[in-house]
This record gives sequence, structure tokens and C-alpha cells, in this order.
Amino acid sequence: MSDAGTRHRKDARWAWALTGSGHFFVESLALIATLDPVDLFVSKAAEEVLRMYRQELPPGLRIYHDLSASAVPVGRFYEGRYHTLVVSPASANTVAKCVYGIADSLVTNCFAQAGKCRVPSIVFACDTSPEMITMAPRGPVPVYPRAIDLENTDRLSRFEYCSVVETIGALEHAVAARKAALAAGIPADG
Repeated sequence: MSDAGTRHRKDARWAWALTGSGHFFVESLALIATLDPVDLFVSKAAEEVLRMYRQELPPGLRIYHDLSASAVPVGRFYEGRYHTLVVSPASANTVAKCVYGIADSLVTNCFAQAGKCRVPSIVFACDTSPEMITMAPRGPVPVYPRAIDLENTDRLSRFEYCSVVETIGALEHAVAARKAALAAGIPADG
């Protein structure tokens, strides 16, 4: 591997993208609060979920909202401003768009540009097994992901510079491992 995946500035930040999935949404916000520095990319659907779950964003973040068709802030990936992108939680819609190369929203643009710049991505996909229990605003509910959702999650897991995690524990572990790699100066390994 070339060193292209390691070209980030010394002051590079975490890029974290929120989608419109409620699956471990609150836990994702708690994990964001443990990282520094973070730029948060909030999709239009995530704005709705924030209201539904009555959540506030952690303080001290740069926050980018999905307000423009071209998603101008994602150009920061080309400037080496990010060492890692985390998409958590990642809705089935976002995963499908990422798999098929559709970059028509702030979050999918972040994922596309991170890949083009060889910035490692960690994606916490929500639809990972045929039957699941997820926490809705009013309590736990059963969810039955479609075969296409499961297939897309599997396909995304084979992308270069992308790690797909399926549990909140695996997300925490992947973030901790990335922090350790960055602290040790270990380059991204795709």
C-alpha cells in the first residue's frame, strides 16, 4: 500500500456522520462525546431523529448540517483535515447509497470523499441480522431487515478503507483501536 491513506495533517480531526437511524443513536452520541476533536456531519434525517429521541448534540463540536446540494464541507477530506470517518448509526438507506456509489447527501458525500482520499471509515450498520430488537423513542421494537439490506451491509464490509461493525461494542472497540493506531503513528491499512 502506498502512503496515500496516511496523508492527513497533524491537527486532523475525527469526522463523524449521523444518519436517520435510531438504532443505538443515543449510544453513538455518547461515544462522540469521548473523542476530541470532532467535526459532526448531521443528515436531514438525523435532525429528525434528534428531535424524536429528545437528544442534544455533545458540546464543543464543529457541526455541519445537510443544507446544500454539493455538500461543500466534504472538501475538507481533500485537505487532509480528517484522519478517520465514523458513520454511526448508518441507516439501511445510507448503506445502500454507499454501496452503489450514490453521494447525494452530506453523509453519503462524506463516505465517498473519504474513500477517494483513502481516509479510513468505520461504519456501524444498523441492519445486520434477519431479526433484531432496536430501541425506538417509546421503547424496544422488533425489526426484520430485508435480504437486500443484509446483502448491502455485507458488500460494504468488503470496501477498501472501510470497516463495518455490527454492534455498539464492536464500534467502541474499532474507535479505540483507531485511536491507538493514530497515537502510535501506525498508517491506515485499508
